[in-house]
Amino acid sequence: MKKQVKTAAVLFLLACVSMTSCDTSKKENNNNMIEKVSFGKLPDGQETELYTLKNAAGMEVKISNFGGTVVSWTAPNKKGEFEDVILGCDSVAGYVKGVPYFGALIGRYGNRIANGKFTLEGKAYSLAQNNGVNALHGGLKGFDKVLWTATPIEGEEPSLKLTYTAKDGEEGYPGNLSVEVVYTLQKDNSLKIDYKATTDKTTVINLTNHTYFNLNGNLDSDILSHEVTLNADKFLPVDKTLIPTGELKPVAGNVFDFLKSKKISAGINDTTDTQIKFGGGYDHCWVLTDSTKTLKSAATVYEPTSGRVLEVLTTEPAIQFYTGNFLDGTIKGKNGIIYKHRSGLCLETQHYPDSPNQAAFPSTVLKPNETYQTTTVYKFSVK
Repeated sequence: MKKQVKTAAVLFLLACVSMTSCDTSKKENNNNMIEKVSFGKLPDGQETELYTLKNAAGMEVKISNFGGTVVSWTAPNKKGEFEDVILGCDSVAGYVKGVPYFGALIGRYGNRIANGKFTLEGKAYSLAQNNGVNALHGGLKGFDKVLWTATPIEGEEPSLKLTYTAKDGEEGYPGNLSVEVVYTLQKDNSLKIDYKATTDKTTVINLTNHTYFNLNGNLDSDILSHEVTLNADKFLPVDKTLIPTGELKPVAGNVFDFLKSKKISAGINDTTDTQIKFGGGYDHCWVLTDSTKTLKSAATVYEPTSGRVLEVLTTEPAIQFYTGNFLDGTIKGKNGIIYKHRSGLCLETQHYPDSPNQAAFPSTVLKPNETYQTTTVYKFSVK
């Protein structure tokens, strides 16, 4: 009898050890969903970090706390092969040296503000003129060039929460602005970006992400064969400095009509169109047909060779479609690749450019006791 009791006790202990071992293994697997490594030092000696988010499907998204930058993003092609589909640099040194906002969080105000000036509640504000005479993407040291506080959140859908407080007067903007951005890699191979901000003084805000996509998987190629659909029946014509004229022009009958899928090459070089001439291609804001604040489909991109499809959903009223017109072959990116003219395309969900100076545009004003909150989802699939 005693022998049977001892045997039962031993078996019980072995079972407990086995269960504990299984639980530990599961925890370790969850911990492997987010990896953190050094991404190099800034000129002032601060260390930067690179976080890798992974899902069960095999997708990986690498994000740095420097600029909240999406550094690399692997997506499967129609053969099931995962390849990096965004432009970027191998270390933080490349971003510090100067790149055109590859993968970065953009703020306090994405896109252009005319002459770097606006008036708010009767007070005039002056910003850096860092794009000709205009202010662009938050200034000389916008959100793309600051070090964010990063908090990884483990789980089946791993997240990286980034926070930053822009001080009152930083880059000329009023108010202490507390910003939170959460990147979540979802099970369905989509990356959700939730933006949130509050201020202690009336200000303006227009946050976005500036990732350059090339769905081919060969970042040495151009994006001209990509087929694009934009769910927008109007766009914003611009002047020669790329500031909106104030007109909301129907896309029907011109090269800005992407209501039906078409190759980028179909109209991008049509310099008989003044707008193409001004932008050097597409660098314009499309007004979404569905202007509600619900999450809706804004754009779809299909790359025939790889079979990759990228759908963009957003709560924002507009999307800036940019075709890498200013890439000129002077930037060496990941793995020594030289990024040439039109190596990547951007789909920046946002409010309209220059809204602080154009009363007819949807407001970008944020007041104390209000919360700025938007969501954008970039979803990959194949066909």
